[in-house]
Amino acid sequence: MSRKPRSGAVVDGIDFDRWAVILCKPDCVERGLVTRVLDLIRASDVVVAGRMDVVAQPWQAHVVYRDLLAGAKRAPRDLPAYLDEAFVGRRVSVALAHGEPGIHARLRRLVGHTDPTLAVAGTIRGDLGDDSLAAAFAERRLVRNLVHTSDDPDAARRDFGTWFRNGGRRAADPDFERCSVILCKPDAVARGLVDAVLDRIRVAQVAVSDRLDLTVQAWQAHVHYWDLLVDADWFPDRDIPACMDAEYANRPVTVALAHGEPGVHYRLRQLLGHFDPTRAAPGTIRGDLGNDSLAAAFAERRLVRNLVHTSDDPDAARRDFGTWYGARRRALLSPLSTPRQRTSADT
Repeated sequence: MSRKPRSGAVVDGIDFDRWAVILCKPDCVERGLVTRVLDLIRASDVVVAGRMDVVAQPWQAHVVYRDLLAGAKRAPRDLPAYLDEAFVGRRVSVALAHGEPGIHARLRRLVGHTDPTLAVAGTIRGDLGDDSLAAAFAERRLVRNLVHTSDDPDAARRDFGTWFRNGGRRAADPDFERCSVILCKPDAVARGLVDAVLDRIRVAQVAVSDRLDLTVQAWQAHVHYWDLLVDADWFPDRDIPACMDAEYANRPVTVALAHGEPGVHYRLRQLLGHFDPTRAAPGTIRGDLGNDSLAAAFAERRLVRNLVHTSDDPDAARRDFGTWYGARRRALLSPLSTPRQRTSADT
């Protein structure tokens, strides 16, 4: 006879004593503070991985605040409406924090008091908050306090299931006529340019969603650059598979989806500029931000570092989506697994 799992037991294989979920709330996103908040968490000797931007569904807010909803004596009668107004249909960013046992209490201290006006200096809410419980009560809404982290291992398990297991807003497949995949390459990540690149794309009246930070598996680079591998004879002086593995395998990248009108693929390629940054026009991403050249890459027998890729056309977007997100989106969980030592079986 099957038995219902214990409350919150939504996933196995992750040590939630060492993992916490970070939820950057809508006010954090709207004020452009997500990267700053995550950097403050990283600065406390916590590893932050698996960042993903999603649009909150009603049930997600209800599960996250289930203790308040169930605590009828403490919660205002209009709490469900407050939650819906604060979260539903609004963008949030989620990420995983990894550290030593006790990470949950450490993060809660770093986040600070629920009321930003009572949070001490040096905490995230104390330094960055601009709201108060008094204002929230007066305006009959939730307090805007930027960020939530899991209270304990059981809460982390539940938070993981809420935001990652179900993948946020992903009920339907993207329309690849209107959707492109953005790949911010290892050099963009290493130079701290991911936000700048995505902001440049947003300014071009393209919506950017579903940001995901992950570590490249070798097969993903091979599938992504299949044409270079097939046409390797064009590069007789280089071992293209080895170059590809050196540049990509086990290195961090950021992927996101770009949404626009039909023709978005061409518009994005124009915005990126020539694949050789020295030949990319001013005003393009590679022209303005690039610092490499095809000549240097040839001389050093490596791939050119040109920051970012976007899908060439709808068919390429479909393939890129399968490569980086997973055909059934199951790959969204892979960068969130507990880190382990590399073994000979991985080679």
